[in-house]
Amino acid sequence: RRSMNMAAQRPHHDVTHNPYWWDFAEPKSLSVKDIQAECDVVVVGLGYTGLAAARVLAKEGRSVQVFDRRRAGEGASTRNGGIASGSLRMSFPKAIDRLGETAAVALYREAEDARADLWRFIEEEKIDCDQRLHGRFTAAIQTADYDDLGRDADLMNKHFDVGIEMVPRSVQSNQVGSTLYHGGAIRPDIGHLNPAKLHAGLLDAAEKSGAVVHSETGVDGYQSVDEGYEVATERGVVRCKNIVMATNGYTNEANPWLQRRLVPVTSRIIVTEPLSENLMRHLPPHGRAMSEVRKLYRYYRPSPDGKRIVIGARETMFSKDPQVNIQHIKNGLVDIFPELSDTKIEYSWNGFVAFTRAEQPRLFERDGVVYACGYCGSGVVWARWLGGKAAYKILGSPKAQTVFDGPAPSSVPLYWGKPWFMLFAIGLYGLMDRKAGRFRGADGYYD
Repeated sequence: RRSMNMAAQRPHHDVTHNPYWWDFAEPKSLSVKDIQAECDVVVVGLGYTGLAAARVLAKEGRSVQVFDRRRAGEGASTRNGGIASGSLRMSFPKAIDRLGETAAVALYREAEDARADLWRFIEEEKIDCDQRLHGRFTAAIQTADYDDLGRDADLMNKHFDVGIEMVPRSVQSNQVGSTLYHGGAIRPDIGHLNPAKLHAGLLDAAEKSGAVVHSETGVDGYQSVDEGYEVATERGVVRCKNIVMATNGYTNEANPWLQRRLVPVTSRIIVTEPLSENLMRHLPPHGRAMSEVRKLYRYYRPSPDGKRIVIGARETMFSKDPQVNIQHIKNGLVDIFPELSDTKIEYSWNGFVAFTRAEQPRLFERDGVVYACGYCGSGVVWARWLGGKAAYKILGSPKAQTVFDGPAPSSVPLYWGKPWFMLFAIGLYGLMDRKAGRFRGADGYYD
């Protein structure tokens, strides 16, 4: 395996550094519209969260303006892997242990509802985003992981109509063309899509509902005034009654209070050159999304046309050099599929996912401003879901109810926006994987 990875060590200077998804729906510089001096609601952030909130509010007759410092969707909404998992960091058995059965069931029931609601929304809005409900295979690195997955599956199948199926190592080649794993679990209700196309469809739906969208117009701050707020943007001041803050992993110093509560973590994705039909029939036989039981896990899937492998993971803790990190993820790819050692990488990019200290999505209100954030890497489902909940919260609708509504996340000690501690956190996760026997030293994955 070491010789295979050494053979793969070659420069990646000809890699395209824009997301692969942008070949089909690149974020646009929208036409410049006049800033309205007054409106009912200002939404900050033009990703899934902000657009979902704006769409609901506009459909209910509120005048809405949405602002973003970047092009619409240029952040994580078009930089993610497009796996619609709606995952939660706390496993269902751990949730039962910590929260009790009733609360744990409510938590996971909402995940089921949010996941199903995304597919319903795509169908109702007729959004062509290459959506495929092929399921997800979660791979065990060792036999103990397989046993844990089996216990999780038994509990989930008992409480929910999920139909999780365990796949032992002896027949796992029917699910993934890799000998690395020790079996795994198939979850049929998880699919994948083109996230940039989904964002384009959501943007179109929000504008058709009447929301006024201002891209490349940053919000520098806001202050309370009588019965509302004054919002300072790069092109003028807006008075409004309510604010939805939807900046998540791209929160900056314009909101230092929120910045101290959200830790942006860099995830990098690479995409291979087109592979042979034979390889694509063998490596991901059913076109499923894939993930692993690790602290520092890899997630991967076929491209929508079924010709490439799209794989993502955390960047190495020792370098920010794109060349180093492309090779870092390539080593992980070859660890799974050694036959791809000489495969060229054609696309690579990174983006930020946001974590709270509790490692759960959050909806909360502070001084009248409504926040939705902290999706912990599962924003394809959670961002749109909680964006809608934020809107219903402003409307005073019972549809705002969610188990994720609560107090603001606690601030991170000694943290003011630059996550200096991530070097230690990633190192600790690597050590935990080593201790659990999930580390493959020859591939240099955690180097």
